[in-house]
Amino acid sequence: MKTLLKNAREIKDLKTREVAQLLGIDQALISKFESGTRKPTRDQVIKLASLLEIDLETIMIAWLKEKILHEIGQDEFALKALLVAEQEIRSQNKSTTIILSAALQKILTEIDLLKAKLDTFRQYESSSITTALELEYTYESNRLEGNTMTLRETDLVINEGITIAGKSMREHLEAINHQEAIAFIKDFAQKKISFNEAEFLSIHNLILRGILPQEAGRYRKVQVMIKGSTYIPPQPNAIPNEMEAFFIWYEANKNKIHPIVLAAELHERLAKTHPFIDGNGITARLVMNLILVQNGYVITNIKGDYESRIQYNQTLETAQNKNNKEAFMLFVAQTQKENLARYIGIISQ
Repeated sequence: MKTLLKNAREIKDLKTREVAQLLGIDQALISKFESGTRKPTRDQVIKLASLLEIDLETIMIAWLKEKILHEIGQDEFALKALLVAEQEIRSQNKSTTIILSAALQKILTEIDLLKAKLDTFRQYESSSITTALELEYTYESNRLEGNTMTLRETDLVINEGITIAGKSMREHLEAINHQEAIAFIKDFAQKKISFNEAEFLSIHNLILRGILPQEAGRYRKVQVMIKGSTYIPPQPNAIPNEMEAFFIWYEANKNKIHPIVLAAELHERLAKTHPFIDGNGITARLVMNLILVQNGYVITNIKGDYESRIQYNQTLETAQNKNNKEAFMLFVAQTQKENLARYIGIISQ
């Protein structure tokens, strides 16, 4: 790996000092990476791959190989241990319900490179840019659910406290509540703790506060139908067990699969369970974005225009009715990729 790094840096005609400045990594560490006396972290490898334009798969394989050799290479039982580990890895891969297609894997690699690039621009982030993008997210997410406020009206309600003539009290509260829910998930994400049921119910409580207070933060007690879908969600008495299984799955997989896949999977599972009488879609998207923000990605803002809404709903229904999550995973990944590219473009100007 050290040769890969040094050769790529020299091809780019960069000095170690310049690489260090661009990535925010100490120059001495860059030199140690190239001499082989220090091993970079996974995040550092991804950043270096992005900056030096090294094939991510090539450098990750080299990094993992050296990590294995460093840990057990000299042990007399190393080869036998590796054989057993290989069998367990293959078994785990077979047992997972998430199969990453070549198309999905490709876009995840592209996203990782974009995120590595974003990390080099973090110093240029500003609260005004973040506020504007979060306002867009509130507008689009509510728009997906039928809220008729324009982006400008949403801004006036949230930031100016102005009441919009002709708009219902519910639409006003949806804007205010959603913005507060964004602040909630951002604050939780910074704590670097595991997502849990209490926080999940708190998010939903914020969404329905003042709208359906008797249902806010509570699982539904009646059977419901999903508008525009032929899928029938679980009976209400099954919800507690479904949600227990949801969090067990999350704990078992949160460090095993790509954060984009994890976020999309949690969204799809919540949509399928439909645990609340109202606010399921908005809450599922907020949970998805909590996971993404917690892992250093930007908010995936699914737009509420006709074309986006149709694609979003159709891929979700395919996942629910045909147990085929590929299209939905790709939809979420593509949206995150576009949001990442846009955000980088804004802050790097």
